[in-house]
Amino acid sequence: GIVADLGLITYAVLFTAVLKLPLFLIGTDYIVLTLAGMAGIILSIGMAVDANVLVFERMKEELRRGRGVRNAIDSSFRHAWPAIRDGNISTLITCGILFVVGTSIVRGFAIALSMGILLSLFTAVTVSRWILHRIAETPIADKPELFGGKKQPPQAL
Repeated sequence: GIVADLGLITYAVLFTAVLKLPLFLIGTDYIVLTLAGMAGIILSIGMAVDANVLVFERMKEELRRGRGVRNAIDSSFRHAWPAIRDGNISTLITCGILFVVGTSIVRGFAIALSMGILLSLFTAVTVSRWILHRIAETPIADKPELFGGKKQPPQAL
């Protein structure tokens, strides 16, 4: 949960930075956030949470099967990736259709949602994986019960 929270905080910071930068870094115009744009942002937050849930639930399954933390991390991202990819690509296709056929408000929704989807893909897959790999290098990785796995019996000497 903490790692997912860190990934979502990173997502929020990056999205805020994108909204505060001048449009495409070449003009002086800024992105105007409308009610439709806010709805797109909220929906993209839901997609980011969904990606994290898929990865971490898969990781708990791998840990319950007795895999080590490092192997469970790699396996969970590998097995969750097709579902994350397909859900986000279908949403991006829908955003493209909405942008082409929609009015200005619908286009704002499509742009905000597509920006959020791209950022959520980056944070859920790249940032969360990086954080988990850093944690796997620490002594915390010796306690799989902290990640939702089975508690290991004490080693006999």
